[in-house]
Amino acid sequence: MNAYSGVGLRLLAAFLITAMSALVHGLAQTVPVGQIIFFRSAVALIPILAYMALRGQLPGALGTSRPGLHVTRSLFGTLSMAFSFVSLAYLPVANAQALGYLAPVLTLPLAALMLRERMTPAIIGAVALGFGGVIAMLWHAFDVPGNGALIGVGAGLGYAVTMAFVRVHIKAMTATENPATIAFYFAVTASVAGLATLPFGWAAIDFQALLWLCGAGLLGGLAHIAATEAVARAPVGVLAPFDFTGLVWALGFDLVLFSVFPDTLGLLGAAAITGAALIVTFASARPAARGADLRGR
Repeated sequence: MNAYSGVGLRLLAAFLITAMSALVHGLAQTVPVGQIIFFRSAVALIPILAYMALRGQLPGALGTSRPGLHVTRSLFGTLSMAFSFVSLAYLPVANAQALGYLAPVLTLPLAALMLRERMTPAIIGAVALGFGGVIAMLWHAFDVPGNGALIGVGAGLGYAVTMAFVRVHIKAMTATENPATIAFYFAVTASVAGLATLPFGWAAIDFQALLWLCGAGLLGGLAHIAATEAVARAPVGVLAPFDFTGLVWALGFDLVLFSVFPDTLGLLGAAAITGAALIVTFASARPAARGADLRGR
């Protein structure tokens, strides 16, 4: 029963994070990325702290003996979030989501370098397939001078690389650190970083934009809770393939909210990246530490 509830929670987490991405895509057309990062992170602290309190983890989970690791993880996580939001500003939600799937593809090569994990032919092939998908998604962008899609894809690749590093870093941290502690300090750091962009100019926002900004924060925080509870109920190897349902939700949000549907090459590229991520998922399926796959967006 726990395994089924874990799958349900993982599906819920995929929906919540994709819904958050759709809100960010809509906001990023008029609201600076730094302002979005602040609201996304600060508001997310509300459900995260409430969850920690309900589990009896306050104030104990706020303590840490390794602050330096949290600083490194939080700074890279904030940079990763910024790349993700820039990608969402220039690309449809589905394309930005697909580029994000390169993160697990790149995680294992990084793990091979940093943690001395073994690379297999399947993983090497998945990396090649994933980057073939990126080329397919870029194909039409090169045909149009000044196309913002180039910026979006570049930022998406930046997100995938930094997120891969964050995942490997978190995997090492969970040997001694509580996942709730990692999530809390990341949200605090990202909030401060977003607030630091205020002198560079924030947009005047109406009530609807404020709702969307707060909604993005709540959805992000709830996605973290759902993902954490899913891992508590089922093995990571069982849950990981369900992350890719996010692409279905992303296509739906693009169509319903923004009247956008990717072209054939875009769909082929998204399919190739998703296939590469699935190959990596199944090739590396094994028990993992709880919280090792927390997302930093």
